[in-house]
Amino acid sequence: MPKIEPKSGWKAKLHEVIYEADTPSGKFFDVTLLIVIAISIALVMLESVGTLNTKYYWHFYIAEWVITIIFSIEYILRIIAIKKPKNYIFSFYGIVDLLSTLPTYLAFIFGGHNLLFAVRALRLLRVFRILKVTRYIGESNRLLLALRNSRPKIIVFLFAVLIICIIMGTVMHLVEGEKGGFDNIPLSIYWCIVTLTTVGFGDIHPVTPVGRFIASFIMIVGYGIIAVPTGIVTSEITRSEKDKIPKNTQACPHCNETKHLDNAEFCHNCGKPLHEH
Repeated sequence: MPKIEPKSGWKAKLHEVIYEADTPSGKFFDVTLLIVIAISIALVMLESVGTLNTKYYWHFYIAEWVITIIFSIEYILRIIAIKKPKNYIFSFYGIVDLLSTLPTYLAFIFGGHNLLFAVRALRLLRVFRILKVTRYIGESNRLLLALRNSRPKIIVFLFAVLIICIIMGTVMHLVEGEKGGFDNIPLSIYWCIVTLTTVGFGDIHPVTPVGRFIASFIMIVGYGIIAVPTGIVTSEITRSEKDKIPKNTQACPHCNETKHLDNAEFCHNCGKPLHEH
């Protein structure tokens, strides 16, 4: 009786290399891709400099196509390596990977002198490749968890800040009026937000002693307010550090689900084995 080959085979090996960072081959793949992403972002930035783009146009053009082909191969391999491709294609990272690849092809297809501005806009969309980096930053999960847990507190805090801006903006409109540039309440609220956040554009400023006193008070309050959201998020990060956060990078080969517990053998989403032998 002929020996039946396991279902895993080369696809399982490919999945291990692309979707896992625990193996030497997986780490090599991730590091290589990170280097390519970094080079791509650097090229996008340098290409936006007119003098450099004029002088090294063909160098940028060739390098961009090489990087685009690499990302295209990566995108195709990610689809091949998973048993339910739509789970990856319509995921956050799947959309980011597609956005990282499409602009060059679209610019090539619809290019021309009449569509120069549109082509430029499409090429600038390549900056979305920076989002690909988040896949490889393990600590980003902890930060996202802290931000998610802090969301109710931050919403209440922002609502309180909004109330302060509305009240103080209205007061400044009454104190300064049109002579001071505070023509209406929305404009005065804009000034209050700019002052409270310590940005201070200087396009509007109080001229009366009372107005300057109120502005000084708002600036001092602004310095205190800046520390509040930082403290909220830091508190949640400290709390998450006390709780053990799984560091498992395994992605399910069946449904592409991540965030499994350490040493997990089965997917918590579909229940199928994480490792195929």
